[in-house]
Amino acid sequence: MTDGPWLVVGLGNPGDRYAGNRHNVGQMVLDELARRVGASFGAGRSGGLLSRRPQAAVAEARLGVLPGGAPGPRVVLAKPTTYMNTSGGPVSALVRYYDVPLERVVLVHDELDIPFADVRLKRGGGEGGHNGLRDTTKALGTKDYLRVRVGVGRPPGRMDPADFVLRDFAKTELKDLPWLVDRAADAVEAVVLEGLEPAQQRFHTKG
Repeated sequence: MTDGPWLVVGLGNPGDRYAGNRHNVGQMVLDELARRVGASFGAGRSGGLLSRRPQAAVAEARLGVLPGGAPGPRVVLAKPTTYMNTSGGPVSALVRYYDVPLERVVLVHDELDIPFADVRLKRGGGEGGHNGLRDTTKALGTKDYLRVRVGVGRPPGRMDPADFVLRDFAKTELKDLPWLVDRAADAVEAVVLEGLEPAQQRFHTKG
């Protein structure tokens, strides 16, 4: 396996106005991962592309612990500071700047087609109308990156999905939201430390 770092990106929109939205659950997961490793988000390394025009809040750390007790692999945690539908520019810039192999790029994002509180993992596939994924695919020139898909469920009635994801979680969901964020962070760690298939077997199994 390559010795390059991992890049884990939490998709969302910048600013307090959007912080609690369903569309920002990916960034909530990144905050949890940073908390676990004791890292804080900054504008990236000094010098080079990211410091000239920061488009992401970045934290670098070792994630998890390998068998035998060695520190886990180096990981760049990133939250784009652009809006969701222009996520591709920051992601591709981070890939180039940190020289991240494509097989180690992980996007964490909200997913309408998965029930609330479920987490699903995959590599590649379609974007399902998700503008952040669509723009990332365009910028990277491929769909073949890893996704940690955090279920937010479908909108009620005839509500526009675009309006639904730009609303905060319902009161009935908020009690389970910390558990969901924690589970999604566990899924990221599993993908990085164990690989996609073992992680899928664990997180796609009920019970």
